[in-house]
Amino acid sequence: MRNGVLGNRQPSGLEIEARRQTVRNYLLLCTPALLLLLLAASGPLLIVVVYSFLEPGEYSGVVWRFSGEAWFNVLFSRDIFDDTVSLADAHLTILWRSVRLSLLTTLLAFLLGFPTAYFIATRPASQRPMWLFLITIPFWTNLLIRTFAIMEVIRNEGILNTLLQALGLIDSPIQILYTDTAVTIGMVYVYLPLMVLPLYAAMERLDFRLVEAGYDLYASRWQVLRKVIIPLVKPGIVAGTILVFVPSLGAYVTPRVLGGGKNMMLGNLIELQFGQGRNWPLGAALSMTLLVIVAIALAYYVRSASKSDAND
Repeated sequence: MRNGVLGNRQPSGLEIEARRQTVRNYLLLCTPALLLLLLAASGPLLIVVVYSFLEPGEYSGVVWRFSGEAWFNVLFSRDIFDDTVSLADAHLTILWRSVRLSLLTTLLAFLLGFPTAYFIATRPASQRPMWLFLITIPFWTNLLIRTFAIMEVIRNEGILNTLLQALGLIDSPIQILYTDTAVTIGMVYVYLPLMVLPLYAAMERLDFRLVEAGYDLYASRWQVLRKVIIPLVKPGIVAGTILVFVPSLGAYVTPRVLGGGKNMMLGNLIELQFGQGRNWPLGAALSMTLLVIVAIALAYYVRSASKSDAND
């Protein structure tokens, strides 16, 4: 009876005040970081939002007059002679290419990263740091240098075509550079570590006795993978997918170098509007469109993960 009374005891006024003081101290400690995030993230984002509702200047910049033309031009174009409205085919093509290549990059990174992470997680504990070290080596090199390295591999006179010709498998070089295939190869190479590391972090915590139990119950390897391993490492899959899809959707350097001027993605189109196009409002509207696409993708992933957890 005494334990029951003590268990239901209400906190005293001093305890409540102590908790409030602790919360206030935590908020005070977080204030510098919150202010930095507010000024460094929300401030520039607010400027981009404002610019998207202004008119373009004659020689770049903006004219401080409200206009929704930039948002209109994201999806539609107006004929300069008779003002007829039609779909902005170039923008829609680049938008579709960006989404398609980003999804393909994410899928290929998962197909390559999953067995890699599983291999590392099943090595002896003393060997895992060495394998992780090899995975993180590309991060030591600048992105532009890594992209040029891939270009040297896949160009017509590069390592791949030279090797295939030496083996007699092809008679003439295969044109890979300046195609969507080249952009996909480059982005998979660049973002593959971002898929491997979250998957490895999830697999390292995996209790492999459950895998052995699945085999003991006469489950096939495919059944163990689909019903045991993948559900348990789902948080790592979601994290890796987000880390690969989001930056690949706004990629600029890799499509610019490997895709050339005719295989642009959304990041290249935005840079073009702020640069040669001298249409800052349209560039700002395209930037916000990219932000909306990323937000929708993140919301979809979070919702899917929440549903899966609820069903489990």
